[in-house]
Amino acid sequence: MPSRLIDRAVDQIAGLPGVGRRTALRLALHLLGRTEEDVRRFTEAIQDMKEGVLSCTTCGNLGEEALCAICTDLRRDDARIAVVEDLRDLLAIESTGHFKGRYHVLGGVISPMDGVGPADLRIEGLLERVTKAQVEEVIFALPTTMEGDTTAFYIHKRLKGQTVKVTTLARGVAVGDELQYADELTLIRSLQQRLPYNAQTGVNDGDR
Repeated sequence: MPSRLIDRAVDQIAGLPGVGRRTALRLALHLLGRTEEDVRRFTEAIQDMKEGVLSCTTCGNLGEEALCAICTDLRRDDARIAVVEDLRDLLAIESTGHFKGRYHVLGGVISPMDGVGPADLRIEGLLERVTKAQVEEVIFALPTTMEGDTTAFYIHKRLKGQTVKVTTLARGVAVGDELQYADELTLIRSLQQRLPYNAQTGVNDGDR
């Protein structure tokens, strides 16, 4: 690098997911060419986001208050909770405009290979919500991967004895796909055609 300052900036940008050093260098040089005011606004926005965004104490969604906008929306259906891996999946479902229930963001999926176990996820919070609230249905909106199926199986086992219906999205979402990359029409159909979760197979009954 022609400058250690550029090298340092490239190192930081390259630390972002999906950004290689060549892309990081291009972005760093682009920022270098912007005005000081532009760069100041950019850095302030990132800093404000880091300091001001909070995790909802109920569902794990992100917002600027202790409770997110979805949890405080009285028009939502308290009887149904969609369990998602992370915020990106929540946003994918919300973009369809067809789900009016609540959410629970796990913050990941069970993955022993990556050192992620049930205790690392927000599973206990989900179980507490089901026990205390008038929840009639828990919808697994998790990735159609081995890790997603393992997570669904574990939660289903922990819900045993609860008088709650457990369903999963219809497999309009291809096996192995991340929910966040599904198109809106596929998500809408998967939500509308959701089926009872089958703990024997780890998938819904419609797959057999």
